[in-house]
Amino acid sequence: MQKTVYEDYKYSMQDVGRVYVGCKYSFEELLDDDELLFKFRMIVERYILPEADSQDTLETHLYYLEPGSFAVKLYNRIKARVKVSVIEEKKSLFGKVKKEYVSKQLTVDELVNMPPSEKERQGMVIHELSVSKLALTAV
Repeated sequence: MQKTVYEDYKYSMQDVGRVYVGCKYSFEELLDDDELLFKFRMIVERYILPEADSQDTLETHLYYLEPGSFAVKLYNRIKARVKVSVIEEKKSLFGKVKKEYVSKQLTVDELVNMPPSEKERQGMVIHELSVSKLALTAV
């Protein structure tokens, strides 16, 4: 039997102002990825990892973050945004109601202030974390 590895949403990209990280990475994989910005890896290792398990994915960590935790303050400090998909109902021209996934950018505060039951009701899937490079230099 061949074991397949889920590789979608395991990526890191950069542009002039932001770093984008796919949320299927576990923290252990994040720390081992040499292509990821060193400063971001250092912040994960020093500040986020003591509150989380190294086997947790970034997705589950963000999904279950508690309001007022140190990690939330840190994400706000580095101007983090989270790309999510939620199910929304849309009406067609003929009055049919159709459900479809819609992508949204949320701040960490918006994500954290939503209880897990509401996230589950909306069918929320977390895809990506983006942080400001300029804010990373200030930490």
